[in-house]
Amino acid sequence: MPDTVTETPLLVTQEGGVVRVTLNRPARRNAMSRELVERFDALLAELKGNRAARVLVITGAGGHFCAGMDLDEAGGAGATPEERLAAALERNRRTGERFAAIAALPQVVVARIEGSAFAGGLGLVCAADIAIAAEGARFAAPEARRGLVAAQILPWLVRRMGRSAAARLVLQGAPIDAAAAARAGLVHEVALDAAALDALLGTILADIRAGAPGALAETKALLAAMGEVAPPGYAEAGARAFSRCSTGLEAAEGIAAFKAKRPASWAAG
Repeated sequence: MPDTVTETPLLVTQEGGVVRVTLNRPARRNAMSRELVERFDALLAELKGNRAARVLVITGAGGHFCAGMDLDEAGGAGATPEERLAAALERNRRTGERFAAIAALPQVVVARIEGSAFAGGLGLVCAADIAIAAEGARFAAPEARRGLVAAQILPWLVRRMGRSAAARLVLQGAPIDAAAAARAGLVHEVALDAAALDALLGTILADIRAGAPGALAETKALLAAMGEVAPPGYAEAGARAFSRCSTGLEAAEGIAAFKAKRPASWAAG
């Protein structure tokens, strides 16, 4: 693999009508840094008007999909409390807008998942139209264990797996395997390994190519017209809840405990 692959956090290629975007921070399990999401958002804006693109495949480098937000960027070192609160609010708003932008694309969006799909990475899975996973993939919404709140991914989880199953995932916080994710509706199909996952992806892409591009885009628009993912005002309320939690004492302790690989102080309560 060329050395240049490691120089950008997002790899984008297009072959015919298929655009492939690879989250490329394998040392961090493809956690979403500011630079990564800025590039991702720019790609989504470009794809809105790209009628030559028919499919967007989202995947991750190094055997993982996405571990969610990069917690090294969550603290806002050197900023005032007000600045940290404002930055967290804006970042979480953009997270919600990103999921909505993925779902609103005229292209069919396929998530190809290996390894970890946690927190915001789980949101990417749920915003995609089709999600397929290798048998070893794991899925989790561990925000509460970090002193955070699964604000913007929650409505997408509810849409994909139902309110009761989503509630258990975000409140219990424990990872589930690919088989359990398939039973819950988080993913549509599970493949034995990476090679089988690529073969399955090839079949799905061939099936999508058999559909007329305009008809597929109109079908996606009709699906969106069936109703909003979240009620009016939810996205802003979620962003405010996230910003309050992420700048509080629980988040400071939860993130520190995660980095130190120890239980948080409340775990023994």
